Amino acid sequence: MDAHDGEADELPPPPPVPANVVPIKADDVESEVPANKPAKPKRFPMARPGLGRKGQPIQLLANHYKVSVKSSEEYFFHYNVILKYEDDRPVDGKGVGRKVIDKLQQTYRSELSSKDFAYDGEKSLFTIGALPQVTNEFTVVLEDVSTGKTAANGSPGGNDSPGGSDRKRVRRPYQTKTFKVELCFAAKIPMNAIAQAIKGQESENSQEALRVLDIILRQHSAKQGCLLVRQSFFHNNPNNFVDLGGGVMGCRGFHSSFRGTQSGLSLNIDVSTTMIVKPGPVIDFLLANQKVDHPDRIDWQKAKRALKNLRIRTTPVNSEFKIIGLSDRNCNEQMFSLRQRNGNNGDVDEVEVTVYDYFVKNKGIELRYSGNLPCINVGKPKRPTYFPIELCSLIPLQRYTKALSTLQRSSLVEKSRQKPQERMSVLNDALRHSNYDSDPMLRASGISIAQNFTQVEGRVLQPPKLKAGNGEDIFPRNGRWNFNNKKLIQTCSVDKWAVVNFSARCDVRNLIRDLIRNASAKGIQMAEPFDVFEESPSLRRAPVSRRVDDMFEQIKSKLPGAPKFLLCLLPERKNCEVYGPWKRKCLAEFGIVTQCLAPQRVNDQYLLNLLLKINAKLGGINSLLQIEASPSIPLVSKTPTIILGMDVSHGQPGQSDRPSIAAVVSSRQWPLISKYRASVHTQSPKLEMMSSLFKPRGTEDDGLIRESLIDFYTSSGKRKPDHVIVFRDGVSESQFTQVINIELDQIIEACKFLDEKWSPKFTVIVAQKNHHTKFFQSGSPDNVPPGTVVDKQVCHPRNYDFYMCAHAGMIGTTRPTHYHVLHDEIGFSPDDLQELVHSLSYVYQRSTTAISVVAPICYAHLAAAQVGTFLKFEDMSDASSSQGGHTSVGSVPVPELPRLHEKVRSSMFFC
Repeated sequence: MDAHDGEADELPPPPPVPANVVPIKADDVESEVPANKPAKPKRFPMARPGLGRKGQPIQLLANHYKVSVKSSEEYFFHYNVILKYEDDRPVDGKGVGRKVIDKLQQTYRSELSSKDFAYDGEKSLFTIGALPQVTNEFTVVLEDVSTGKTAANGSPGGNDSPGGSDRKRVRRPYQTKTFKVELCFAAKIPMNAIAQAIKGQESENSQEALRVLDIILRQHSAKQGCLLVRQSFFHNNPNNFVDLGGGVMGCRGFHSSFRGTQSGLSLNIDVSTTMIVKPGPVIDFLLANQKVDHPDRIDWQKAKRALKNLRIRTTPVNSEFKIIGLSDRNCNEQMFSLRQRNGNNGDVDEVEVTVYDYFVKNKGIELRYSGNLPCINVGKPKRPTYFPIELCSLIPLQRYTKALSTLQRSSLVEKSRQKPQERMSVLNDALRHSNYDSDPMLRASGISIAQNFTQVEGRVLQPPKLKAGNGEDIFPRNGRWNFNNKKLIQTCSVDKWAVVNFSARCDVRNLIRDLIRNASAKGIQMAEPFDVFEESPSLRRAPVSRRVDDMFEQIKSKLPGAPKFLLCLLPERKNCEVYGPWKRKCLAEFGIVTQCLAPQRVNDQYLLNLLLKINAKLGGINSLLQIEASPSIPLVSKTPTIILGMDVSHGQPGQSDRPSIAAVVSSRQWPLISKYRASVHTQSPKLEMMSSLFKPRGTEDDGLIRESLIDFYTSSGKRKPDHVIVFRDGVSESQFTQVINIELDQIIEACKFLDEKWSPKFTVIVAQKNHHTKFFQSGSPDNVPPGTVVDKQVCHPRNYDFYMCAHAGMIGTTRPTHYHVLHDEIGFSPDDLQELVHSLSYVYQRSTTAISVVAPICYAHLAAAQVGTFLKFEDMSDASSSQGGHTSVGSVPVPELPRLHEKVRSSMFFC
């Protein structure tokens, strides 16, 4: 499913060389290393030990287009770009850079020996071969640069309204602006480094050379007027827009990037989606954004936050500006000083006029409705420049970077789905229309791109057999199975329980009766509940904490002792405000297992899914792998092995000061690999590396790993794990060395802290869903079958990676999970490792389907998300600017999460 298409672009691009850093040449290395430099990595991602052989061969197509590269002795020259205004102030505005560099190229064509540039729009520019001079300084004059400057000080624009003492600015026609541009040589990259990248000889140079090619693609799209978001580009074509409500549109575009693969260089092209602000009159956007039907009902504080930094075009002058804010007073009350020439003696008089009168009387513009609404300010904070709101329109293709509502998100998912066949034809069209062959820089780099998808040979692994209750076997077909006429393999008993109802409209008696009937059919002993606690109607509008406290007062006063389990009925399905506080109360304060539901259409299938979760939370197991029950998993069943799933979840866009949440999920009761527990900590916002795996405080270690190890030991018959398999989610390739150096070191230290003499063996695997490789069956409209694995042709030329589609893609185009084996001391064969990963997609207790990524990683997502609801966050989503306001958090202490009660600490509470 394409839920993540928007997020796919949110992975950071490879880090550019910062402006103030000159890449170290080999002979400078001896010079002193600054103290904060991380130590040289000891471990590097391992090389591929061989290919897998198991499974039924299948012919596939991948959305990689083969690229042929002519070998060249030429160099890419990298220049740092320094842009200043003529008074030496640095240029801070976004988007001016490309205009300036384009003009520079036209103006100084001959001095630059007609060279082509690849410019990233920021600080880096590349040429093929050197520029004539070492230091290149130029003066560039742009006409009509829309930087939001107007002639007038405080006036609403127009040449006849000079203002303030800013006379110099008035005399010069304000449409021109002068820039100073410096291009300073930073490094040279041999073009044959592209060939090295393809051979898998990764070096700084090969990474940089591929980056230059990606920048050439970006520039090619920028010249066609596209919106660029990292490696994706979006055309201003209304056919690609879908309305998501709230003044937001989904915009479909394309991702394209060069990748070194086993079969050479390939261009990976995929469909990608971003969110944009609905273009058109500002007032229409505000009405839609706040879901109100009349301008009088607009909340102007909210409007100010929503509009900040967006760009508008004004009529009738047709200039472009950036919104700085809103006027404090309405248009017909907001005064400013207008300077008028006094006809008799040529003196200048200042008169105070309202913005409304100025436009209506001086300019003769009719204003229908904005007299009693605030004006839009496009000036400087100290020197405002006002326009009535009805003269302003939002220009197209501006990113919307705030969090989407649940409704908008589901609408985006639904509207951006594409069946495999449709996606293939859209991608082939994209390549034809992009016309990369015409790009002079690509041609000069000796690159030509094939016109069709790469053929790939995949293999389809056999689904693992499962065990149900009474020794019965389950044979999954097409990635799914069911428990019809079967019992769960290990069942809990549900006694000492009650139901709480937070104002959900529901026939509770029938629900309980059907739940008990379904439980008994699956082998779960479920007693009658002690009581049903209804929320008093007078509390429905009360603050959430009060509603939860009141419910617990009822429970305490009426139950003879603490319940073991509470079934909680919520009034709305998504984002119910009671959910977080309720979970926190149950899990952190009282140690009570709880299951929430928002009953709408309740049938037996719904109740079975509910019982799968309840059974897992209360310590049962729904099904086991046959190889786990008999124990015969290679290298795992013979030697005590712990499996860890690790993930960091960040606040949504716009919640820039929300702490990130790190979760470690760990297997327990070896030789099982179906039972897990989770530990969760907060860490600094936006920090991707896990900072709390090992946290020594005196003789104690408060880290996440220690808890997991101790629990494994106590639940596995007092055995320490000799093998540790780590599945890490959510890191990009540029962070792989950090995972196997910094994070793995912390895990090893946590082990040593427990027992100096103990040295387990480690295997570290990263899983990525946010990538752009897709597979298609040649000659079939269907998605690839579940169990499809690919480790040839389109994988890394040197490193040990493979793609797996363990699940049946029911909607849209299957997104394979890309697994990277970074480190393997345990010594799995490629087949054994791929089989293990495949099997771990079948142990997810919440569903009767194979899932798309190994269960421990899914559980880590769930645990981080659920415990994350414990913390109260004011909804920051519209407080930040539309550019994704990132506040730096310096040394602000991160709020700590409450610890789970020991009664539920080792349970599958997240299930």
